[in-house]
Amino acid sequence: MTNSTELKGNWNEQKGKLKQKFATLTDNDLLYAEGKKDEMMGKLQIKLGKTKEELEELISGL
Repeated sequence: MTNSTELKGNWNEQKGKLKQKFATLTDNDLLYAEGKKDEMMGKLQIKLGKTKEELEELISGL
């Protein structure tokens, strides 16, 4: 499972890969702010139709 430090550390790189994989994602969808990970993940769950676990696995595999 991806923790906040891992997610924040590589976030710019991961954002680019997510946008390549899912063309519907925007910078606003991928806005990561400290303490807002759950909010961002919720938005991505809705937009992509994935579970939280699927998203965390997807992000950690980028």
